[in-house]
Amino acid sequence: MKLKTLAFATLLAFGGAAFAQAPATGAVKADRAAVKADRNDMKQDRKQIKKDAKAGDKAAVATDKADIKADSAELKKDGKALKTDRKAARKAKAAAATPATPATPATPATPATPAKK
Repeated sequence: MKLKTLAFATLLAFGGAAFAQAPATGAVKADRAAVKADRNDMKQDRKQIKKDAKAGDKAAVATDKADIKADSAELKKDGKALKTDRKAARKAKAAAATPATPATPATPATPATPAKK
């Protein structure tokens, strides 16, 4: 195999892996919206429990508690997805900001320690 072909194949393999790990465009925004919707659902369920408790409907209160449990699990799942996507976005941003080749440090004009006599 020629060296250029090998180098190109390696570049494509690693480049594709880097892009595959980056989150999809708008994934963080979508996750934030899902978390916000879950919080609103929980807030509505809490209000409904108060109304049902005031009315004395024990069966409805039990149903509302089950709804809150389900909403809590969904909120936890969406929160984890948001955290994962946010972390991936930060890594992708950091990778894009770093130069491909490291900069060579400038040589000092004077040595840090004086030469021995």
